[in-house]
Amino acid sequence: MARETATSLDVARHAGVSQSAVSRVFTPGASVSREMTDRVRASAEELGYRPNVLARTMITGKSRLIGLVVAYLDNQFYPEILEKLSTRLQSQGYHVLVFMAQQTAGNVDAVLQEILDYQVDGIVLASVAISSSLAEQCDAAGIPVVLFNRAQKDDRFSTVTSDNFGGGRELAGFLVAGGHQRIAYIAGWEGASTQRDREAGFRAGLASRGRDLFARGVGNFQSDMAAEAALEMFSSADRPDAVFVANDHMAFAVMDVLRHRLNLRIPEDVSVVGFDDVQLAAWPSFDLTTVRQPSGRMVDATVAALVDKIENGDGVPQRVQVDARLIVRGSARRPETPVADWERE
Repeated sequence: MARETATSLDVARHAGVSQSAVSRVFTPGASVSREMTDRVRASAEELGYRPNVLARTMITGKSRLIGLVVAYLDNQFYPEILEKLSTRLQSQGYHVLVFMAQQTAGNVDAVLQEILDYQVDGIVLASVAISSSLAEQCDAAGIPVVLFNRAQKDDRFSTVTSDNFGGGRELAGFLVAGGHQRIAYIAGWEGASTQRDREAGFRAGLASRGRDLFARGVGNFQSDMAAEAALEMFSSADRPDAVFVANDHMAFAVMDVLRHRLNLRIPEDVSVVGFDDVQLAAWPSFDLTTVRQPSGRMVDATVAALVDKIENGDGVPQRVQVDARLIVRGSARRPETPVADWERE
């Protein structure tokens, strides 16, 4: 014989509290004392009670769900972001639904249509953009959207990025100060604001020192395409002596090509620098000089902007840009002058 399902009223009677007290105990973020929480949860466990989240959603109109859209997880930066975003949102009573999308507007729109069916309270787009038509739909539905690691010209949404332009400019200064003469660049996906800003900053940093790019390839933020670009770029005798790869994920593939297919030494024959500072960058096998995106601060800013809009409704969309910092390791020749003398223009 099946056991009869306990209700919140059963728990209230067993614990000797009101039904509203039971509701508060099982509502994330609600104000309730530790003594009350312990008493209610003990009764709930004894009776086998579990709160009905779907029923609460129907009553309150809030699902406490956040839709997170990511373009790829093979880039080591994004699993880290996924973990930090999930942890921070859970600490505020929200849970994350993860959706994968390709880097095309049509695909992202299709995924977002699916997300809206889940009646999410908010959406985070990690390195993907949103079309104007779907932006209007989210705005009309009152669903806040935050763009993470992407910038987009739409005043309805908050955006959180690092200083991609400044980071690219600083890398240019570092390579020039290191005595490099033939400085190259391997780009990410051309449609990404992060790619455009990093390259623009890098070119501006070179130009301010009377330099221009010696060579340019495109890796589209994909390791295999970055490897192909590096193989083509460095196979000639007149090859670059330094290369900025637009993110660490591609830089690792480039370093493998240089070492194992072209028998070049890093940094003696060619210096390699990246952008992101994922955990692998510090491994001795890569020891990559790179620009650190402060992922924790970026996540904090994303969650703050999203929750403020969800809970206050009238929060003003924010444009957050977090400082990025050069991390000097062994993959690039170091300047003779101390880094602190020139790293900030």
